[in-house]
Amino acid sequence: MKSLVTMSRRGALTLVVATVSVLGVSAQNVQINGAGATFPNPIYSKWFAEYNKLHPNVAINYQSIGSGAGIRQITNQTVFFGATDGPMTNDQLQGAPGKILHFPTVLGAVVPIYNIEGVNQELKFTGPVLADIFLGKITKWNDPAIAKANPGVKLPATDITVAHRSDGSGTSYIWVDFLAKVSPEWKQKVGVATSVNWPAGVGAKGNEGVSGLVKQTPGAIGYVELIYALQNKISYGSVQNAAGEFVKASVQAVTAAAAVAAKSMPKDFRVSITNAPGSGVYPVSSFTWLLLYENPKDKAQAKLFVDFLKWALTDGQKFATDLGYAPLPEEVVKLEMAVIPQIKL
Repeated sequence: MKSLVTMSRRGALTLVVATVSVLGVSAQNVQINGAGATFPNPIYSKWFAEYNKLHPNVAINYQSIGSGAGIRQITNQTVFFGATDGPMTNDQLQGAPGKILHFPTVLGAVVPIYNIEGVNQELKFTGPVLADIFLGKITKWNDPAIAKANPGVKLPATDITVAHRSDGSGTSYIWVDFLAKVSPEWKQKVGVATSVNWPAGVGAKGNEGVSGLVKQTPGAIGYVELIYALQNKISYGSVQNAAGEFVKASVQAVTAAAAVAAKSMPKDFRVSITNAPGSGVYPVSSFTWLLLYENPKDKAQAKLFVDFLKWALTDGQKFATDLGYAPLPEEVVKLEMAVIPQIKL
């Protein structure tokens, strides 16, 4: 490739380089905008930075604003791609101006975080107890139902402050989806959605907001994606699974939940894996999804983003474990690779 070097009036060198072609798209700088879930924001930020190192002309800009807002923005076509931890409903899909595809990217765990002065032990929670706390029925940390699962732990008579998301949230979806499976009362009174009418507590925006609220509020309990608990050094408890085991969130325990789902993955990838059966399974686990139009308007951006997606589903998976996420099962990656050609480029 030939270059022309000229001298400007100020004596600076100006380099004029012929345009090259990358992935069939001219190598002018391209910014692809997306928005949605805070749950996968740490891994997405890592992916977008690593992909940019490989393809410096492609910048992927992501707004971590919650799954509900991500779904709205992709529906309104104000962003090229959306992201959610709660699959779009049939009504939401029908309300979009075109067919939207779901692509699972990684798996993660939602954990119960707490701030109890004087308690350093890891607490254990059953599903029904968590439901009753978030229903506002259990209001003290020394409640007999909490004490029963935590023999030997000196629990104070401190009031419980419930922290939940104030925005439309896929993390909330995962949390309430689990609660609805273990508590008939929760299922009847509150239900499952990215936004619900919380019976008790204080709202905060994003996983970041809930983490901050719990960390600065003695007596608080909330729920966040695992990486936020680890990064903020907040205590989080183990949760009883469908097999009756108390399991602390880990990559291995989330992978165990995914293995169950991989055997019966629906064609559109909209699946819930909370409270999955089996030993060693962490029960509040979920896939997280990227949302793309099957027939995107901007074909140049679509070609670049499809290349990114293929990279994320393969080479990008190696970054998941260090950030507290579980890589996708190979069977799921194969299924997704077979669907990607549906995107009209």
